[in-house]
Amino acid sequence: MPESMMMIVSTLEELRSARLILDEPVGLVPTMGYLHEGHLSLVQRAQEECASVVVSIFVNPTQFGPNEDLAAYPRDMERDLRLLESLGVNLVWTPTPEIMYPSGYQTWVQVEALAELLEGAMRPGHFRGVTTVVAKLFNGVRPAKAYFGQKDAQQVAVIRRMARDLNFPIEIIVCPTVREPDGLAMSSRNAYLDPEQHQAATVLYRALSTAKDAYEAGERDAEKLRVLMRDTLAAEPLAEMQYVSCADYDTLEELEQITGKTLLSMAVFVGKTRLIDNFVIG
Repeated sequence: MPESMMMIVSTLEELRSARLILDEPVGLVPTMGYLHEGHLSLVQRAQEECASVVVSIFVNPTQFGPNEDLAAYPRDMERDLRLLESLGVNLVWTPTPEIMYPSGYQTWVQVEALAELLEGAMRPGHFRGVTTVVAKLFNGVRPAKAYFGQKDAQQVAVIRRMARDLNFPIEIIVCPTVREPDGLAMSSRNAYLDPEQHQAATVLYRALSTAKDAYEAGERDAEKLRVLMRDTLAAEPLAEMQYVSCADYDTLEELEQITGKTLLSMAVFVGKTRLIDNFVIG
């Protein structure tokens, strides 16, 4: 297909027709829109590895809790579509909530143990919404590969588990977190931060870096790394820690001693904005 021909579809019927004419293999980049460099890096990676790239834009209501920011979540569909067209994306799917969850909807996909820790403990029901919508995206697009950012490390672990458990013939590709020059992980929610809060939010990167440095200097006591992260966060008056974690990369169980691949992660409020970040060590 010529690169300039980006198709934009909304309904399942349109998606199925458009999907038939895409060259294989197809790569999928699922997004909630308000695209930033992190999303665009996923698209570029998909283009390197796949003949066609599909991007979905859908602010998924079922992964937001009752007091979360669904109504306020930043949206700019026109800008998103311009960016994707400039990159030469083949197909963009923009379903509505009514298409994804029609009247009477009652089927859910739920990963159990892995989705109950960390983010799952803080945001009950969040991952049920994520896995359900991603399963629906996978069924609709039928990609060979799907691309996710390392910033949402637990989400990636949960989706990988779901894909394995439900026999989706889809390779889950995890791409590095893209950061601002000051270390802040790119996120659509960064749009909520004023300049002072933006500066304060760099404390997540500093806290993770402090723990990583200690690990690289030989520290293997997981609690000592958690203390280093907590202490760094506590020194920033605008930051309110929700949790810090030093957990096994695959199971997300908290560690006592670090012996292999490990996820350092945290959730922190800066003002009313909830930010997450992580490093992988070991």
